[in-house]
Amino acid sequence: MVSLRCKLIVKHELELLKIPYSSLELGLIDVPDNTPFCSLQTLKKELLLSGLEVLDDKKAILIEKIKTVIIEMIHYSDVLPKENYSDYISKKLGYDYTYLANTFSEVKGITIQQFIILNKIERVKELLLYHELSLTEISYQLHYSSVAHLSNQFKKITGLSPSFFVKLQQKRNENLENL
Repeated sequence: MVSLRCKLIVKHELELLKIPYSSLELGLIDVPDNTPFCSLQTLKKELLLSGLEVLDDKKAILIEKIKTVIIEMIHYSDVLPKENYSDYISKKLGYDYTYLANTFSEVKGITIQQFIILNKIERVKELLLYHELSLTEISYQLHYSSVAHLSNQFKKITGLSPSFFVKLQQKRNENLENL
């Protein structure tokens, strides 16, 4: 559950199925251990119909928590943390970073750092398309050491320079307007 809407859907299904719960937070539901298996299976099925998946594998849950922390940090924070990302993630989740990194790599096939870079580049794309910040300002906001570093990483991930990406998007928008 990554939104209030998801939380409301889950709460509604729990109440319909009369499944007691002690806690319902974004990404986590606490149900009693003696909850009938068939009730939990019905809940999973109903939530899947709403586009929600129930994760009961501890590793999968941890991976989702790591991804959520990173996505919130990069896409929804006004300011990225000043501290090292590994320290930030470790503190936020209450686990040793080495454990988190090894589990993430084992399950996702990429490192946490690679996942952070991919999300930072997605954020750069968004900010470029808004045309509100210069590349220098974006570089500063996302804690890149320099504009050149951001540009090199952008090109490595997308295959395009940031300026060519913007021109391509402008051209695409013009073509859509002319339809």
